Amino acid sequence: MTDSSRIEISGAGLRCADVVRVARLSAWAELAPDAIARAGQSYELAVELGAKRAVYGRTTGVGANRHTVVDPESVDQHGLRLLRSHAGGTGEPLSGDAVRAAMLVRLNQLAASGSGVHPRLLRALETALRVGAQPLVHSRGAIGTGDLTSLAEVALTLAGELPWAAGALDPVAISPGDALAFISSNAATLGQAVLAWRDLTRLLDASTVVTALTFCALGGSAEAFSERVHQARPHPGAVRCAAQLRRLLTAADDLPPGRRLQDPFGLRAFPQVQGTALEAAANVERVLDIDLNAAAENPFIDIETEQAYHHGQFSTAHVALAFDHMRAALHHVAELSAARLSDLVEPDLSGLPPFLAEGPAGSSGIMILEYVAHDALGTLRHAASPVTLGTAVISRGLEDHASFSTHAVRSTVAATAAYRTVLACELLGATRALRLADAPLPDTPLREAFQLASSVLPHTMADHPLSTEISQAETLLGRLALL
Repeated sequence: MTDSSRIEISGAGLRCADVVRVARLSAWAELAPDAIARAGQSYELAVELGAKRAVYGRTTGVGANRHTVVDPESVDQHGLRLLRSHAGGTGEPLSGDAVRAAMLVRLNQLAASGSGVHPRLLRALETALRVGAQPLVHSRGAIGTGDLTSLAEVALTLAGELPWAAGALDPVAISPGDALAFISSNAATLGQAVLAWRDLTRLLDASTVVTALTFCALGGSAEAFSERVHQARPHPGAVRCAAQLRRLLTAADDLPPGRRLQDPFGLRAFPQVQGTALEAAANVERVLDIDLNAAAENPFIDIETEQAYHHGQFSTAHVALAFDHMRAALHHVAELSAARLSDLVEPDLSGLPPFLAEGPAGSSGIMILEYVAHDALGTLRHAASPVTLGTAVISRGLEDHASFSTHAVRSTVAATAAYRTVLACELLGATRALRLADAPLPDTPLREAFQLASSVLPHTMADHPLSTEISQAETLLGRLALL
């Protein structure tokens, strides 16, 4: 842990930023005083209802076995059988922060007291997060209708049937009705979704800074970012982006004049394009904040009405569609970054040598960065394809729809990594152009950004391999985002 701050877990009010802090070890989770009491009420109600009527997954099988009544003589082992049969995940193990995020999300959902699991499972998750005990969770096995394989692996690890990937806890008993109640959630997908959202929004913050550096290198016209212009068409994301650019480009009210009557689209239309991505990311956060605090288990054990409700809250169409939209918006942003890189190597726009080269005639300078950027842009374009155009029909035809939200999140991780490369190439170009032009920068955080880039990125003008500098620029983007 890097600090001792605590996030209270009550089943309500958990935010994406809280999940990031716990998952990436800057805070730890603590159950609210009444969370265990409410979970106990839910558990007792679930036991009572299961003694009176059929309750899916408790007194019956699951999926197409929903009408198969569990033999009373074997009911004690029903939960463990269900977990064992569903722990069939494969693929690479999830990263440590993704597993911690999944555990935290599941803990908060259980604290919403709609699952009917025994309270000791909440305590076990809380303890595991506090002491750093981590299950081994595989990445493949979900289609957006519940992270059954991932959460079955977590539950069996808590029960002592699977080995811990890190640390350990004493085994926890699994009550007969706990199995489906525990795994009926998309917590693993949501945990990864929060981390993907965080990484992408941080990169979008950096893109504004990098664009402002390119703007200064190219002598852009700031009237396109005027408050009056954006009041006339006030899309929130574009208004926000234009305001950020004004803050970076001037320390006074007057915006600097440009070299041209109108700039290329990469500069002139940046607020409009970046603005759509900012709005899409804000919508993702809104969707995730709802699902992080949802008692979405099927069945829903409602302690207010003392009923069990069977439903379709396992569907994550909102998550999948929100991420599909965000990736599409990101692709447009990345296209502009690649276009600005091309502007930087064009003498008619930069006033500098072709490809920002110095040295003997025919030197290539940063020519190769365009190839690298467009390779990454091609990867992003494929990752931006909507996953929500597909579906699945499984479990003997009973389960005839899937959102593939898990795949939407995976694609977003891939798209973010690709955009990081595109933007790093632009940062290298902008930094090199500003060095060559020795252009003055405004007394704003942008000057600090250039000083930071200049201190990290080597100043080697002769033709040389750029691979290391691309990696350095990618790492630097996180620091620029803070400006």
